[in-house]
Amino acid sequence: MRHYYLIVDTETTKKQTVADFGAVIVTKQGEIVEQAGHLVNGHFGKFPLFSDPLADADAFWSEQSAHRRLKDYDQMVEDGHRSIAGVGLINQWLAGVNARYAPVLTAYNISFDVGKCRNTRINLGIFAERFCLMKAAKRKIGVLAEYQQFCIDRGLLTAKGHKPQMTADAMAKFILGDSLEDEPHTALEDARDYEAAILTHILRDTTRAQLLELGR
Repeated sequence: MRHYYLIVDTETTKKQTVADFGAVIVTKQGEIVEQAGHLVNGHFGKFPLFSDPLADADAFWSEQSAHRRLKDYDQMVEDGHRSIAGVGLINQWLAGVNARYAPVLTAYNISFDVGKCRNTRINLGIFAERFCLMKAAKRKIGVLAEYQQFCIDRGLLTAKGHKPQMTADAMAKFILGDSLEDEPHTALEDARDYEAAILTHILRDTTRAQLLELGR
């Protein structure tokens, strides 16, 4: 039996709702069979993008950066790399992929993405099985001496405690190599180009049942 996984990623508003929804259906071998990337009508453009008022002006999550990210999204729409879709259309797509693939739901910090989707009425409750990709990655990759040394050598350390980062960006660079650009923090690209690689790497020697346990 072929197993499928649905990786969801979200970028959010200051109202704790989803501005940018991205998702991919991926096989154990890393084949992406479907994908979706939408700016959520009624949330994107209506509410400010999330930003941290305490962040330095040049930090990614600063309020100054939020203005730049908004312009970047507008350009993506203009270039045809994003569409604006209502919640109903997103839920219709989710119901369709559930019927076609019965995938296991996952996300890098799944409680965050599920919570923001719930606030937006994006229905992830239809999926029978789920696990947290971040927890699985920490327990499968983050414990490796090779990974920890990789982070130390490249300065991929936490601000507090100077410990190896457990971010999707750091994990993906460990798997795919130093040439990988920094995670863009746009939903579809994060899910497809970073988180799918992490999932596929773990699944090389991990069964579906073991993965569900790792991500509990």
